[in-house]
Amino acid sequence: MSDTATRSFSEVRAVFGHLFWEYDPNLISWEKDRDLIIFKILSVGDWDAVSWLWKNLPAHELKEWLIKREGRGIDARRLRFWELVLCIPHDLVTQWINAPGRGLWEKRISP
Repeated sequence: MSDTATRSFSEVRAVFGHLFWEYDPNLISWEKDRDLIIFKILSVGDWDAVSWLWKNLPAHELKEWLIKREGRGIDARRLRFWELVLCIPHDLVTQWINAPGRGLWEKRISP
């Protein structure tokens, strides 16, 4: 990420600092908390936060990040969105979603 993106994160922290409710947002930086920032935005971010991430992180890096983590912590609906946007193979995302132990929290309430 460029210096511009680092400054950009500092400038917009107030806009999506609510995503980091369990952290002191003033202590979060792109340099040391990159994975946390990406995870929070992908898992609970609103459109403004996702747009910021999309502008500041190349698509191939975002795709690599998701594949490396096998989509852990990101709900199935959002994973399907990123599957389409980033051209991640459908079967791979299905495998992540159907992995044993995944989604215990999501499945806590029966439909």
